[in-house]
Amino acid sequence: MSIPPLFLGRLQFIGSLAFLALFMALALALSWLLLYFKLRARTSGDAGWTLAYRFWVRIFALAFILALASGVPALLQLGTVWSGLMDRIGNVAGPLLGFAVLSVFALKSCFLGVMLFGQRRVSETVHTLSVLMVALGHLATAFWVLALVSWTQTPDGAVAVDARFQIYDWTKVVFNPALGWTVGATVLGALLAAAFLVMGITAWQALRRPLDDGERLGFRAALGLACIAVVLMAPVAAGMGKLIAHYQPAKAAAALAYWHEGDPPDLVLLGWPDAQSATNRGAWTLTGAAARWLGRNVNGHFLALENYANMQPPVALTFWSLRLVAILGILMACAAWATVLKLRRRAFDPSFLSRRWLRALSLMTFSGAALVVFGWIFTAVGLQPYAVNGAVTQSEVLGTASTRALFYGTLGYVVVYGLLSTAFVRMLFHAARYGVVPVRKVAASAS
Repeated sequence: MSIPPLFLGRLQFIGSLAFLALFMALALALSWLLLYFKLRARTSGDAGWTLAYRFWVRIFALAFILALASGVPALLQLGTVWSGLMDRIGNVAGPLLGFAVLSVFALKSCFLGVMLFGQRRVSETVHTLSVLMVALGHLATAFWVLALVSWTQTPDGAVAVDARFQIYDWTKVVFNPALGWTVGATVLGALLAAAFLVMGITAWQALRRPLDDGERLGFRAALGLACIAVVLMAPVAAGMGKLIAHYQPAKAAAALAYWHEGDPPDLVLLGWPDAQSATNRGAWTLTGAAARWLGRNVNGHFLALENYANMQPPVALTFWSLRLVAILGILMACAAWATVLKLRRRAFDPSFLSRRWLRALSLMTFSGAALVVFGWIFTAVGLQPYAVNGAVTQSEVLGTASTRALFYGTLGYVVVYGLLSTAFVRMLFHAARYGVVPVRKVAASAS
């Protein structure tokens, strides 16, 4: 086979990372949304919140299982496809991944059984506490994973000694410059994925039958969450853009398709970056609008792609993954706030939406999920050719697996991830169609 092993390794790892990120995001956001449903049920006394909880806890369980399962291939690839990486960054990655695994077992797994199966067997206080602990466990797990991911983007607190990173300040390692923005973007993306999932499924249900109280309340909560998340995403995206310009100027130049030093810093809205001619074909631009998002050298000149010779990330994929994130974000912002305007005098009841609007929302069911996937593709692809920004290249740590083994491994992952994703979607719509079967509370044993 003539396919370069490095390309196959990258493809395999980015696919696994995107799949893991998607279901981690759904599980994280749904855990906190379920906690909100529980608290609202306790404070308002409205049984509709309990109905909303009982439906979406099943979807959360599916997302949790897939997130847990997809973490295994990603870890395996670190030891096989990128066998040299842990030798270089093991002192950093080992403890952070260890804390992530510990969070799974200490905070999530210990309470997950009570959350999923104990609602009718324990008191409401104990069950609500279990939901809280599972949500905190998801947040803790995500924090440690994101600490490692953000450290690879902006490595700090460690220095390479004999080609192996040694820690000199754990505070700087964990709270590296990219951590805050990475956590903010990840959490907001997860909330958007869950919010539009709830809204889209509810819209799909409304097209087929009258909604019950739980579905209406779930939609209202998701709509509010979506409106808040899209507003907060704008400053977080701006902060992330400035961070990338400062610490990853090659990634910034690729994202903006800025080829030549000395060219005006025009923002390319849409177009096709052509690496062979180092030009943008059919470009729509805003004059001078890219100045704040580009890196600068010591002389204050904008850093262009030509400054990085063979160390450029894949320009077209970096460029378009960011554009897709932006387009999806704009569409979701318009959909969420337009829905608020339509329902503001109808108690935000989706039953009052037109069938055309309900179809539009149902088509956007997985728009937030797509935003999460493209966001992680942008993060991973823009880091290339590095595994640790500015310090370790991917070609240095690529393992010795043959092209044939990498090809069949990648093909196997594509098939498995496709089957799992299809199963998730089918089970989601099966639950949406038939609802939740009521279960009687277990009676106390007669004394």
